[in-house]
Amino acid sequence: MTIRSLRSIAARRPPTVFPVDALVSDVAKTLRERSVGAGMVVSGTRLVGIFTERDALFRVLAEGRDPRQTKVGDVMTRDPQTIHPDRPFVDALRMMHDGRFRHVPIVEDGRPIGMVSVREALHTDFTELIELIDTRDADRE
Repeated sequence: MTIRSLRSIAARRPPTVFPVDALVSDVAKTLRERSVGAGMVVSGTRLVGIFTERDALFRVLAEGRDPRQTKVGDVMTRDPQTIHPDRPFVDALRMMHDGRFRHVPIVEDGRPIGMVSVREALHTDFTELIELIDTRDADRE
């Protein structure tokens, strides 16, 4: 499998970013529309948090908060671990495994440029693995 940089992964899709005062209901709609499980929360241009599906479930729904009145900055995960875009993809996978989380913001100079997730990782690497297996099978025939 090829060693990919996080910059190449981030370049595929614009970052999903929200201001701290965005309403959870609006954030959830955007996450659904973009088919992503997390967004980055900023104050100005600086990353201050991450809002994930688990945050919506545990910090909003389970606590009985109204998503149409709750600001994402009040229920986000503050100061998440981040990774520089020039690091290899495998470093992000290691971070997610060690930290037991599924999303890592890709940040350069304090500014979010993308997000890497286990879901994206599995899809891309799985596709490459299938291609490798198909090539090996074709060579054996």
